Amino acid sequence: MPPSVTVPRDRSLWLCFAVTMVAVGNVSGVSPAFPRMVEVFGITPAQVGWVVTAYSLPGILSAPVIGVLADRWGYKRVLVPTIFAFSVAGTACAFARDFELLLGLRAIQGMAAAPLVGLSITIIGTLYDGPTRNQLIGYNSTALSVGTAVYPLLGGALAAVAWYWPFAMPLLALPVGLAVALGMEVPTGGGTVDWASYRAAARAALGDRRIVGLLLLNAGFFTLLFGVVFTYVPELLSTRFAAPSTAGGLVLASLSVGSGLAATQLGRVTMWLSLPRLLAVSFVGLAGALVLMPWAPSALAVGGCGFLFGVAQGFNQPAQHSHLSAVAPEASRGVVLSLNGTVLRVGQAGGPLVAGAVLAWGGLTWMFVAGAVWALVLAAYAVWTL
Repeated sequence: MPPSVTVPRDRSLWLCFAVTMVAVGNVSGVSPAFPRMVEVFGITPAQVGWVVTAYSLPGILSAPVIGVLADRWGYKRVLVPTIFAFSVAGTACAFARDFELLLGLRAIQGMAAAPLVGLSITIIGTLYDGPTRNQLIGYNSTALSVGTAVYPLLGGALAAVAWYWPFAMPLLALPVGLAVALGMEVPTGGGTVDWASYRAAARAALGDRRIVGLLLLNAGFFTLLFGVVFTYVPELLSTRFAAPSTAGGLVLASLSVGSGLAATQLGRVTMWLSLPRLLAVSFVGLAGALVLMPWAPSALAVGGCGFLFGVAQGFNQPAQHSHLSAVAPEASRGVVLSLNGTVLRVGQAGGPLVAGAVLAWGGLTWMFVAGAVWALVLAAYAVWTL
């Protein structure tokens, strides 16, 4: 780490990291319970997918709405009840014995979950600037990567006890919410301008080509992540190498490890490479990892490609977050950053459909090649728009 960048001993900062960690993993963490849920509720494997859909779709609308409220009422004032709603609704899923009730609770949990990471980044971007902000947003992405690596393992262990135990993991957010309520000190973050002035600021922000470009780039990234990697890397391992399902989990864990390690170096890298250029380079790295995967000679080599993808992701995501935080006006930063929750869920919902269509057209190899080409298109778009 360069001497000019230090990690402050700031309680509010570490609480932001904690919020990020408890907010992720609510799809991959409960998915090990799906086979048992099919038996318990008497549903089909296709119907169990609604557990993911019910969680993901409401966040497309709730993320920007909560972002607006955070800008207007204050970040902490909105963050605290949102964490509690996420924790209570999520934990209640563990007690649901009716499938429709479970879906309703998942929808409430998803509404509250969508803006949490964006609000954490917003607060970090408000408290810090320059290389320090870049470094700390990188560490926040590391916290996210740790969560995405740990929750599937924890969920699998809990599902071995009973199908409903993985749904109790949001209980971990309750003490985090209490700590935020009692210990987080952040600027008011809104309510300092009248509504008409805020609307004008928000319209100006969303009319900024850089902001729109960053949001579109992030939507493109999540299309790759959820459509190609999360959905079809396990299929690649099973089809080409007859690898067990645990191999897919290990490859995705290697992705999280690579992402977490790379994100810690964001502050160092941005001392000599600008955020827009780093973003473009990271998309080239994603393309390289994707195009190598279908020709990997072994499952271990696929894991190496997954690690490479994770390294590129570890630079891509915090670079996007940090650059978005830098260019967003302070008056409307909350809604701009919360829109990342919206584009994530758009990619989560649409990515598998797009990748599946390409798979049906050209087969598994060409689906990965198409993903690599798409990553290169995003790299070119990053150069052009930023």
